[in-house]
Amino acid sequence: MTANATAERTAGSRLFVLNRTIPSPEELRELHDLEERLIASRVREIEAAAPDLPDRAALGRQMKELLKAEEADPPEFERVMAEDLDLEQFKEVVAQFAVDGLTESESFLPIVWRLPKKAKMAVFRVLIDEFGCGNLDQAHFNIYRDLMTELGMSLKVEDYLDRTNEETYAYVNTFFWAAARAPRPEYFLGTLCYLESSILYAFKCFAAAARRLGLKGARYYTEHLHIDHFHAKELQVAIREFDAEADLHPVKVWAGFKMASEVIGGATEAAVASALKAA
Repeated sequence: MTANATAERTAGSRLFVLNRTIPSPEELRELHDLEERLIASRVREIEAAAPDLPDRAALGRQMKELLKAEEADPPEFERVMAEDLDLEQFKEVVAQFAVDGLTESESFLPIVWRLPKKAKMAVFRVLIDEFGCGNLDQAHFNIYRDLMTELGMSLKVEDYLDRTNEETYAYVNTFFWAAARAPRPEYFLGTLCYLESSILYAFKCFAAAARRLGLKGARYYTEHLHIDHFHAKELQVAIREFDAEADLHPVKVWAGFKMASEVIGGATEAAVASALKAA
């Protein structure tokens, strides 16, 4: 990448590129600066405003309340996606999530060595599914490739770097930070727990749109609606085992959980807005 191209990158796009390279010392400083500005500072704000969470039980109640409230009051953009978007508009949604779907779960891998053994095993059971138990046909990133192939779209991540919303980058880059550089692993447990739990209702609009449009690639969304019920339980196991094996900081799990809610919802809303503009 040339110096001019680097300067032209948005902050989120640049951070995504740095997350997928072996950075030089200068680039590593740039990466840390971007993460501090785009992610870590917001996480600290959430943590400072968190409710009283003296233990894991209190944490569990807060997480359930947030999930229940979101499921009970779906935003309008989810209805628009499920009922209104045409094929070209839905392709724009798929394109907006390409930097995630084509690299799905790769950002999670650095968390493995950071967890105590039983919590590690619970997260690893999720990772095994994400990568199709070693079967390429079942790997989630490859199922996304199948959807994109059906839609006649490029499968090169690089082709989406300059068109992807900052909200999508906020979502993807948060997971890179939480897994690899967050000061405590609880932030990652919170972000992934929210993702796996919320997909059970948040992906319904994606699946509905894909089925309505007659796409075989609806499988990408329906597979998540099926398997993430198990994954959500495994993340609860991981949090429980972390509490038993180490010094769990519930407020940091909550900060990751709430941050994930913000960035994932924001990414979907922005993707639908882009799709409507594409019309």
